[in-house]
Amino acid sequence: MPRDVRCLVELDERSPTVRLTGVLDRAGVRDVTAALLTRLWQRPGTACVDLSGVRMPDPLARDALDELCRAVADWPATELRLDPTDAPTAGPPPDLLDAELPPVAEAARQARALVTGGCVRWGLPELVEPACIAVTEMVNNVVAHAATPMTLRLAPRGSSLHLAVRDHCVERPSYAGPAPVEATGGRGLLLIDTMARRWGSTPLPDGKVVWCVLCAEDEAASRN
Repeated sequence: MPRDVRCLVELDERSPTVRLTGVLDRAGVRDVTAALLTRLWQRPGTACVDLSGVRMPDPLARDALDELCRAVADWPATELRLDPTDAPTAGPPPDLLDAELPPVAEAARQARALVTGGCVRWGLPELVEPACIAVTEMVNNVVAHAATPMTLRLAPRGSSLHLAVRDHCVERPSYAGPAPVEATGGRGLLLIDTMARRWGSTPLPDGKVVWCVLCAEDEAASRN
């Protein structure tokens, strides 16, 4: 169980509730956040942080937890709640697909096959093309820049598709807008930005998660 000198993160693999006990101050936020992010990626679904046993003398500590909820809200099949009275009951695992991919060029083809199958399975055929473009760029960025094994995960949420690629490189993608016309690269993030309603990256203790959200209504509007 990850801990700093003042705050303990209590994890129970049988329960969707994570309990914080002790005193969480500004100095301990980083370790607690890292533990929660790791747990959320390892166990998709809805999780609840029980704060009844922790004291937060610094309001910035609570602000950091609220920001964590926002940071993972667009991960596939992931939700973090901070209200212990709203803790979810244990139920079936979330409907998602994932795959472990090596950092090689062929990984993009495997990723597109998984995304295509997911869109068909969840009744989102209109998202096959934009999702394949987005995931190709996400995977290719790992191959070109991170060069680590990666995990691709996708899940539906209503009429939207949530994609995420987790790698083991702490360097986060930087998007500075459209690349100059004469540039030979740098358009991968532009394609993701064009296809997705939202996208971003979330740092993990040993890497990051790059995620995006594609919406069926956006694709329908672009065709009209």
